[in-house]
Amino acid sequence: MANKRYTLPLIPLRGLTVFPGMVLHFDVGRKKSIAAVDEAMSASRLVFLSYQRDSFIEMPQRADISKIGVVAEIKQILKLPDGNLRVLIEGISRAGITRYHDDEDVVHVSVVEKSDIPCEDFLQEQVLMRKIQQLLSDYFDLYEKINPEVMASLMEIEEAGQLADVTASNFPLKPQDKQRVLEELDVRCRMETLIALMENENNILEVEQGVMSKLKTSLDKNQRDYILREQMKIIQEELGDFESGQAEAEDYRNKMKKRSLPKEVCEKLEEEFARLSRLSVMSQEYGVVQNYIETVLAMPWEITTEENTDIKKAKEILDRDHYGLEKVKERILEYLAVKCLSADAKGSIICLAGPPGTGKTSIARSLAESLGRQYVRVSLGGIQNEAEIRGHRKTYVGAMPGRIVAALKQAGSKNPLILLDEIDKMSSDFRGDPTAAMLEVLDPEQNKGFRDHFLELPFDLSQVLFVTTANSIENIPAPLYDRMDIIEISGYTEEEKLNIAKKYLLPKQRKENGLTAKSLKVSDKTIQLLIEGYTRESGVRSLERKLAAICRKAAKEIVEEEKSGISVNEKTLKKYLGGRVYLYDRMQEENMVGMATGLAWTQVGGDTLYIEVNTMKGNGKLELTGNLGDVMKESARAALSFIRANYEAFGLDADFYKEKDIHIHVPDGAIPKDGPSAGITMATALISALTGECVNRNVAMTGEITLRGKVLAIGGLREKSLAAYRMGIRKIIIPFENKKDFEELPSNIKAEVEFVFAKDMKTVLENAISGGAKKWNLSMLHC
Repeated sequence: MANKRYTLPLIPLRGLTVFPGMVLHFDVGRKKSIAAVDEAMSASRLVFLSYQRDSFIEMPQRADISKIGVVAEIKQILKLPDGNLRVLIEGISRAGITRYHDDEDVVHVSVVEKSDIPCEDFLQEQVLMRKIQQLLSDYFDLYEKINPEVMASLMEIEEAGQLADVTASNFPLKPQDKQRVLEELDVRCRMETLIALMENENNILEVEQGVMSKLKTSLDKNQRDYILREQMKIIQEELGDFESGQAEAEDYRNKMKKRSLPKEVCEKLEEEFARLSRLSVMSQEYGVVQNYIETVLAMPWEITTEENTDIKKAKEILDRDHYGLEKVKERILEYLAVKCLSADAKGSIICLAGPPGTGKTSIARSLAESLGRQYVRVSLGGIQNEAEIRGHRKTYVGAMPGRIVAALKQAGSKNPLILLDEIDKMSSDFRGDPTAAMLEVLDPEQNKGFRDHFLELPFDLSQVLFVTTANSIENIPAPLYDRMDIIEISGYTEEEKLNIAKKYLLPKQRKENGLTAKSLKVSDKTIQLLIEGYTRESGVRSLERKLAAICRKAAKEIVEEEKSGISVNEKTLKKYLGGRVYLYDRMQEENMVGMATGLAWTQVGGDTLYIEVNTMKGNGKLELTGNLGDVMKESARAALSFIRANYEAFGLDADFYKEKDIHIHVPDGAIPKDGPSAGITMATALISALTGECVNRNVAMTGEITLRGKVLAIGGLREKSLAAYRMGIRKIIIPFENKKDFEELPSNIKAEVEFVFAKDMKTVLENAISGGAKKWNLSMLHC
């Protein structure tokens, strides 16, 4: 009968080997292992357990996993308070890995069952079994640590392979020695390997008893600690093992003395050195203490890098790596100037907020280079557990420091630049709130003594330059927001995208795809077409992907057709990327009744939207469609109330709203829309539909409306203006209160687009419905 084959989730075991028929529980803490348990529980409950050779490797690869392991069934799981799982399993059969699939969340392995190779000589088999039973009996006589009932059941086992497995699982062997027994498929070889290991262990126990008898006569209460150390020395001498815990502790102590560590750190390390010297190398706690000592010694307690305060050099680096972003560069140079004048200046936490692809992460890297600091990026997206920031207490199995301490360890200095990426994407659950932990990290008054749960020692973070990034500042918790200096990075204009593509993106993609400026030529006109017709974003991430696609296709064409070079034009662009994906020139060909052009802000930049209004005979029903949010619906009702209050100014009947049904629709119904900034656009479209006057097609507008017809300020003016400019609109009506934002718009936008600053609806209507404004008596408006 053919051996069974499985494809199962893998759980690597640290310091543990499982045998077929063995029932035990262990804790699971690594993300992939937890995901493997979850997947198994939702399917067959089967997992593959394999010994991990190096227990200190956090993310084991294929080479770190033993090929022979055990197919096991999960009997029960228990969620622990620290987020780990306690799993009860039963080993089913040996199996060997044939294929290893490292997926994103879970490692899957294809395995085939391994059958025992029976012993051909029955007499020899019986001799080996009796030898194992004799060694078990000797061990029981020496130490009496095996339960008598377990001992009796072991003596009753008649199957040789089972006897070897059960004995190995209950006998105090090292995990790597147990793995040797597990990997032996030949039953005779398995028993011989086990016998050698058991004899060695029994010999050690005999020597230990001799040591105890030598020391027993000199035992005294006041000398207990000294005698225990002497006992360890004698054991190590008998074994010939001089790499003791005491020797390790002495090595660590010498390393500590070579450094100028804080007094509190030295005292804590001395306590751990004393613990380490008393522990057996074989004990589980030995590895925990050793890992802690190595982590503390690896921290840059007193190590700093020399900071560059040359403003000219910093400006050169920033200009070299980034086009535009003048506001951000100016803020960074301000920080450097303060550092030049005051070395102890703390400064504030910089938060770069803006749409994706606008260079937030890369400018932090350039800032680190210009300052001469080490750069470390910490991704905060999706973090839900406070322990990710503060670390786990070292008493837990698999405990590790938090991300801040890990970043400092990686940087190797106490004054690096740490980029906290996507700070607006953190959330919380029952395990704690990571944003609360970040308060101490980012507060200059508190972070002088930041305590990680793993280190249990204060670390000074005041010299660390923290830079955070966010896509939406609305999602940043208020206490965190209050501690940061927000620098908003708006979307790029088409001119800026063109320059970025020419100076940075295209040369980078040419180099990555083995091309040169001679072998691939792309004209400015082609890049402009690529920007307008194939991307719609505030940043340049999609633009870079499109340029990469052009480079790959050009490289393929050059190799296949043996061309010396390619010049990409509009025809070639269509051949490589297909037809245009986006059409920005959607401006209406003629003025229309009941249709006005509004401006909106989205996560990827600005956009234009049409407000359509139809009126029909009815009984005063107001219909709102287009996937509108509550705030936008309220804006529509406010606009209608404004018109009803001023019906005489527009020449309408007092009961017009009772005799007509009004339908307001915003196209692209699949996309959710909300916000108050479409208020004046809705009011304009409503007035146009009710009076029959056309709205000027080349006018776009944005602003919140009140019941009195006042126009209130809005956000995202830069992005909205860019969207209108791309569409070909050359007149934009904006709130008067946004005049301050107008000054920060790109110069080409201000030069080519006429901006109308409106305080009330009278100004809006005079510019949006010029024909009707001349007929109406707008002086009667109650604004």
